[in-house]
Amino acid sequence: MSAVRIAVTVVSTAIALSRHPVVRAGVKAVATNPKARETAIATTRNVAYNAGVIARHVLGRNKN
Repeated sequence: MSAVRIAVTVVSTAIALSRHPVVRAGVKAVATNPKARETAIATTRNVAYNAGVIARHVLGRNKN
């Protein structure tokens, strides 16, 4: 499976999950609690960084 196809699958799944009422209620609950909000922001940043690291390992660095 190509990296593009995997990326499209992940994005499609994330969009579908974000539309679920339980997920929306959870996000709303986190947004109203300042401590939970800060934790969610830190976790999201760490996950995004790690995803970038994995992408660089899988795809390699472009030397152009």
